Amino acid sequence: MNKGKTNGRTGGANAKNEPHAADLPNSAGYGDQNSKLDDLSQNIEDSGGEFLTTNQGVRVNDNQNSLKAGDRGPTLLEDFILREKITHFDHERIPERVVHARGSAAHGYFQVYESMAQYTKAHFLQDPSVKTPVFVRFSTVAGSRGSTDLARDVRGFAVKFYTQEGNYDLVGNNIPVFFIQDAIKFPDLVHAVKPEPHNEIPQAASAHDTFWDFISLMPESMHMIMWVMSDRAIPRSLRMMEGFGVHTFRFVNDRGKARFVKFHWKPLLGLHAVLWDEAQKISGKDPDFHRRDLWEAIENGDYPEWELGVQIVEEKDEFSFDFDLLDPTKIIPEEIVPVRRIGKMTLNRNPENFFAETEQVAFHLGNIVPGIDFTNDPLLQGRLFSYLDTQLLRLGGPNFHEIPINRPVVPLHNNQRDGFMRQTVNRGQTSYEPNSLRGGCPFQAGTDMSGFASYAERIDAQKIRERSPSFHDHFSQARLFFQSQSQPEQNHIIRALRFELGKVETVPIRERMLFLLAQVDKELANSVARGLGASIPARLEKPMNMSVPGDVDPKKVQPKRAIEMEPSPALRMIDNPNFPSDTIKTRKIAFLVADGFDDAALLDMKQALMTAGAVVMTVAPHLGVLTGINGTVVKADFSFLTGSSVLFDAFYVPDGEPSVNSLKADPDVNNFLIEGYKHCKTIAASGAGVELLAAAGIVTAADEISRTGKLEFRPGLVATRDAYAQGFGDQFVSAIAKHRHWEREPAL
Repeated sequence: MNKGKTNGRTGGANAKNEPHAADLPNSAGYGDQNSKLDDLSQNIEDSGGEFLTTNQGVRVNDNQNSLKAGDRGPTLLEDFILREKITHFDHERIPERVVHARGSAAHGYFQVYESMAQYTKAHFLQDPSVKTPVFVRFSTVAGSRGSTDLARDVRGFAVKFYTQEGNYDLVGNNIPVFFIQDAIKFPDLVHAVKPEPHNEIPQAASAHDTFWDFISLMPESMHMIMWVMSDRAIPRSLRMMEGFGVHTFRFVNDRGKARFVKFHWKPLLGLHAVLWDEAQKISGKDPDFHRRDLWEAIENGDYPEWELGVQIVEEKDEFSFDFDLLDPTKIIPEEIVPVRRIGKMTLNRNPENFFAETEQVAFHLGNIVPGIDFTNDPLLQGRLFSYLDTQLLRLGGPNFHEIPINRPVVPLHNNQRDGFMRQTVNRGQTSYEPNSLRGGCPFQAGTDMSGFASYAERIDAQKIRERSPSFHDHFSQARLFFQSQSQPEQNHIIRALRFELGKVETVPIRERMLFLLAQVDKELANSVARGLGASIPARLEKPMNMSVPGDVDPKKVQPKRAIEMEPSPALRMIDNPNFPSDTIKTRKIAFLVADGFDDAALLDMKQALMTAGAVVMTVAPHLGVLTGINGTVVKADFSFLTGSSVLFDAFYVPDGEPSVNSLKADPDVNNFLIEGYKHCKTIAASGAGVELLAAAGIVTAADEISRTGKLEFRPGLVATRDAYAQGFGDQFVSAIAKHRHWEREPAL
């Protein structure tokens, strides 16, 4: 129920359809980046110090008892307070998104580095002094709202820009390509990957027969499969993954000249992932791992940042590549067209209310502004219909743009009226145009008034249900991606395919997939086949009664000539030259301690890590407070029951015999350290802490640890017999910056 005061706004414009002061841009654009946030804050209610009211503003003097005929009699239908309260409760949930149901989001702003007027007339890409408000939603794709953050899945990466020319939605994913080339296959793809309809199993997982049955009959999916089976599909953090616009769009400048453009988001924290074993365990320990990480980082002032990059292609070069620019299953390798970083996005505020903002935000590929336009990508064309159609059902009708999170910061003037949930009160006699009764208003804006005009592309073709032959190469870029990966990443793809196909019960589906994998890379297919105890078929028979053109005869799906590409380092996560490799900012480091730890060792290491930007958390046998040998008191952030090694990036065991002896007595500590070592994470210990590593079997006599202070004796293990040796903290920081120590990972 609401407070007894108005919201201050009733829609995108007031009764006279005039803009509100909060909507008007000032001479600098929007003033500061909080203009949109200030606008939304007029709809925020905390009810502090206010009387309880109904939704009509009537004060309620008893919210504990329904109106009855006598104290034990039947409830009366006239109890309008009860009916309003129950009715609202019954309708508090809207249909969840068919895909991208589980998401988290944040507010922020975007600033361009320099004017892009040469390429586009989009206003928000002109002035470096303007901070354009944004709202960004990250999501998984296949799972329901209640599924885990750590599913092996594509991640949605959708950005709503509240620009001076209206809302612009850059709706993308953390993977630059897609499973299919034509939107007519999208319902089939989603039906295949969703839980199987006869038993609603499995949730948020692709490791089942229907998904791989579909994929094995759609060779065009093989490039996407390489990405989804890679570590890209299980990011360490939403703050540490790339974003892509997926489709090829157009930039159009004020002279009407167009160029093709691909959009990229580059995280300033670099690219990092978790291992599949970790992902499964995190799902049990903290299924909200990603949304919690994003929320806490923003609350701590560690604002996530991405640079917006573009690949720009002149129209004259449209057909100069060995692939089709309009094919959504293809990338433009960065070695061919470098990514130019043109601006930065910063997320600096969490939503006030998850439902009102994150759940009700409506993204639509069709929300574009002058200076940005579409291409004939057949997947993009279908999505332009799907997004709007979905929002009409999910958000109750055509007025979802009036929900505060979706409302533009510019005033709205049009002849659209009525419909479910209409908030704007429109005055006047006319709701059509042309008209004379209102002087023709609202009138059309010409292109010289920043009105939107579609790019005048010449089209001369027959209506036909076919795909261009330039879309027929399904394996070259899949091979490029796999061969561009580091050896550990290739091993992870192989393990992922063994896991996924190992869950497939229908043998012919496995065989079809092995055949397709052999078209990508023979060694990849052989390694997967060994793990499945299967053989790669020499040829495939077309499945009986198959009604779609999914013939996997390589003569039909291979290009006319073999396309061999040099490996692209930009496609890997390990040693990617485009991202920093020396930062540990916001990494979570677990200090394993009990009462009696060495005060100086703990405080010195904590200082070294925090100076480098890391987050230090203590894990102890019990919650509460812990006391050092010299009386220092620290709070236990986790116990070994509530914490887990998979929730942290590295570990430190400080000196202090009483502390170490207590930890030795707890079997959960051994498991904690062994698991962290298995996952190739950095582990440090000083003084008596080294004995805890020895008790866990991580350090052996063969390591010959010197009591004079040898610092690193095995990849990712940093230790000293001293309580805290000179340079010990720096050594630990350097080891953590490597993220993982893959030399420790077992071979396939």
